[in-house]
Amino acid sequence: MLLQDKVENFKGSIIQHGHLNDRIYLMQLSSLSTTTLPYDLIHLAESKKYSKIFAKIPEKDLKIFLSAGFLEEAMVPGFFSGYEKAIFMGWYLNPGRSKESNIDNMENILRVALKKRETHISCLENRFVLRKCTMTDVSSMVKVYREVFPSYPFPIHDPDYLLKTMQDHFNYFGVEIDGKLVAISSTEIDPNTTSAEMTDFATLPGFRGNNFAYHLLALMEDEIRKENIKTVYTIARSLSLGMNITFSKSGYQFGGRLKNNTNISGRIESMNVWYKSFK
Repeated sequence: MLLQDKVENFKGSIIQHGHLNDRIYLMQLSSLSTTTLPYDLIHLAESKKYSKIFAKIPEKDLKIFLSAGFLEEAMVPGFFSGYEKAIFMGWYLNPGRSKESNIDNMENILRVALKKRETHISCLENRFVLRKCTMTDVSSMVKVYREVFPSYPFPIHDPDYLLKTMQDHFNYFGVEIDGKLVAISSTEIDPNTTSAEMTDFATLPGFRGNNFAYHLLALMEDEIRKENIKTVYTIARSLSLGMNITFSKSGYQFGGRLKNNTNISGRIESMNVWYKSFK
């Protein structure tokens, strides 16, 4: 089992931190006073010897974080209740982590994805079944995730984690053939902000090229529309041509790039933010 970063309460806010991603991720900022929080995060990162702090904050708190030296990397309009913008910020304890070695490749992938916007996608072949996953699918889901991702920022390789999130605020979806799951995805719903993250896309290597992610995303959106969600977004690997094309084709807007942000598939990678409004 991979060593996972932990999620915990920190001075009223929710953070994830650890050496897998080598960072602190401010996932949910407390509604209480935030004047000292950026500095508290920096002190924690220094004590743990992390190389980055990644913060998701409401736009109203932007100045506080800017004054502490945080830099804006991406944004999602309407993230909070369909009105207030979310700002994704970075603070680098190690300057080397802010240096990207594949900028030309990432920029080219983004250009290609944007050119593919709203191009035609063929229907899913009848032999494939698209459906919502249930608790009985967990062991099969773990097998898919373990084969596709050598490492991942959250413990999707752990059946207990999948069960817990299913019972909480995640919905999982899959593509199966002959009763076997060959692709998965999930939505993480936050009713407090009326937003949802479209995430955890995985397709077994032998079944790629069938546009499963595109069809899963369409099903996920259909389900999300029933939940009074106003904004959906994703954090996708900047070097994944297929995933960036999928979101561009599905009408998502590019919100920015998070530098060397996430440990996925065995290494720290930069991530693109895409968003879409349902207002």
